[in-house]
Amino acid sequence: MPHRSGIEATQQIKDLLPHVKILMLTISDEEADLYEAIKAGASGYLLKEISIDEVADAIRSVFAGQSRLSPSMAAKLLQEFAAMSKRAAEARQLPAPRLTDREMEVLRLVAQGLNNRDIAKELFISENTVKNHIRNILEKLHLHSRMEAVVYAVREKLLEIK
Repeated sequence: MPHRSGIEATQQIKDLLPHVKILMLTISDEEADLYEAIKAGASGYLLKEISIDEVADAIRSVFAGQSRLSPSMAAKLLQEFAAMSKRAAEARQLPAPRLTDREMEVLRLVAQGLNNRDIAKELFISENTVKNHIRNILEKLHLHSRMEAVVYAVREKLLEIK
């Protein structure tokens, strides 16, 4: 295709005519191209090594609402899905980071908009100690800013903002 890739064409066609079924016939056996074609809306992805009879059969089956993939591409898709499922299961098994009671107090005051000096006065601790607590919170939660920590805490229902 001289002016755009098949994946770009698929995306444009689906944007204009979402009901259209698209069957990709390609030489690319790259997993990334398969995933991009599926994301773009392709109903099938066949490698050009198939016979003309198989192409006609694939066109009829995609038109009838089925999906078609070359067997080698289907195997790659299944392997990636299995790997993704395994990664998701492993992530669920990791315990949520545990903040100390003092860190939670500091985080509550950060969520209220207090600066380090005001938090130190409120908790009767030094500003340096407040900075250390905030650093520990960010490290435990793998975050980069106070605001991210507040958003995370609200989303995970560690904090309730009134």
